[in-house]
Amino acid sequence: MKTSSIIILVLIAAAIGGLLMYSVDFSTYDTITSAKQKQGEYVHLIAKLDKDKPIQYDALKDPNYLSFYAVDSLGSVTKVIYHNPKPADLERSERVVLKGRMEGDVFQCDDILLKCPSKYKDDKSQLEKTVTQY
Repeated sequence: MKTSSIIILVLIAAAIGGLLMYSVDFSTYDTITSAKQKQGEYVHLIAKLDKDKPIQYDALKDPNYLSFYAVDSLGSVTKVIYHNPKPADLERSERVVLKGRMEGDVFQCDDILLKCPSKYKDDKSQLEKTVTQY
């Protein structure tokens, strides 16, 4: 192989490696307390919907405004504002992954991922009935 061909292959491999490095998400999950210390930085929070506090959403008045309160595993609570339509089954979700930035005491959310209870969880009594039939 010519030296120029080897150099071109090395440059192509380096370019592909560089693109892969930038496409991988290196973010970690933060708590609400640590997110408050990282004001303005993009973070991921794992939390639960605080069902004791109201959810503010009016699809007729402003379909791109949702606010609710989230509580993390350590018990910290924050208000979350999401400027998109309300995700379906938000109230039924087991956990939520919130992506966004903390601004003061309010989490400005860009994306919400719902972690719903698995529909494939086995009901023990139904499973026992099925096993005893065979």
